[in-house]
This record gives sequence, C-alpha cells and structure tokens, in this order.
Amino acid sequence: MRTPEMSTPEMSTPEMSTPEMSTPEMSTREMSTPEMSTPFVPLHQKMLRPATNSDVDFIFQLYMHPLVNPYLLYEPMDKDSFEPIFLELLRQQVKFVYCQDETPIGICKLVPFTHRSAHIVYLGGLAIHPDANGQGHGERMIREIQDLAKQRQFLRIELSVDEHNDKAIRLYERCGFQQEGFLRNYTHLKSENRFKNEILMAFLF
Repeated sequence: MRTPEMSTPEMSTPEMSTPEMSTPEMSTREMSTPEMSTPFVPLHQKMLRPATNSDVDFIFQLYMHPLVNPYLLYEPMDKDSFEPIFLELLRQQVKFVYCQDETPIGICKLVPFTHRSAHIVYLGGLAIHPDANGQGHGERMIREIQDLAKQRQFLRIELSVDEHNDKAIRLYERCGFQQEGFLRNYTHLKSENRFKNEILMAFLF
C-alpha cells in the first residue's frame, strides 16, 4: 500500500477488501488495522467522535449503501456477518463517526502505524451519507481529522483514492494532500469480478 522503498505495516482486522462521501465526492479506501502499541483515543472534537456500540446500525447501513459500498473496503454482506468486523474495529479504537447536531452522517477509520512508521496514520473508510452530500461536510470532516492527527502528534496522514474519483481527489488536494503514487489493481471488487487502481495521497504536517 506504499510506494516503493517503504515497509508495509502488519495488518489485523477481519476480512478486508473502501469517500468523502462515499459516493464519488470523496473516497478513501480502508486499510486493515495493524497491532497498536497504545490505544488511539482522540481528544474532544466538535463533530468527530469515536464510534460506539450504538452506532452499529448506522455504520452498517452506510457501508452497504449502494452508492457508497463500491468505494469502501467490505463486500456486501448481511448485518450478522458485519458485526464481528464492527466489534473488532471498536476493540482497536480506530473507527470514528462524524455528526451534525449529534446525528451521525459520516464515518472514517484512522489506523496508526507502528515502530519506525509510528509517525503515520492511515485514513480509510471515509464516507458521508449521500443524503448529506453537497453541504461541505467532506471538507469539514477532513479538517477535523487533520486537527485530531496533529493533536495526537502524527506527522503524516496517508490515504488511497479511486483513480477516477476526480471530486474526491480535488477535495483532498484542497485540504493539502498531495499525490505520491499509483497503486495498480489495488482494490478487488469480488462481487463485480474486477480490480480498481488507486492513487496514494498524503498530508504532511
């Protein structure tokens, strides 16, 4: 998932295969979660908060939304199959919910790397519910993510995005991300029997 000459962190979440919206307004692919030496617990955020057990229905429905699912990590599945994945994300404290007036409208995943890459956090599974599209939530969410990463003393945020998701790429560039590499056949949509290329992007503090 990295450019050449870079080591790849170990990964751990169950089954893995990942927008600002997850309709093509934003789109980051998720990455499986590495073993973490310390929990990734954010400071208080205005609209971004850690996911809790009560968020399972919203997160499941957003992952499986037909306009969102092609841009996220998991193949379509039923809720019973998703729940173990969700519980693992909660255990590792990497899943976050973005709210408007305390109503969930978006999600993301922040996965800290370890050892010599411990200054990096991977941003994946970023999605805004299609009903909330076009209201500027994507940029606000990314700005909060950047603030959170800075508070946690990360120096680099990485993500990957579908090569054809022009709106998402422009949004990330507007928020200071730069393109660093091209990932061929990076995402496999098993249900559609096809691969997608992605662009590696990063933001440095």
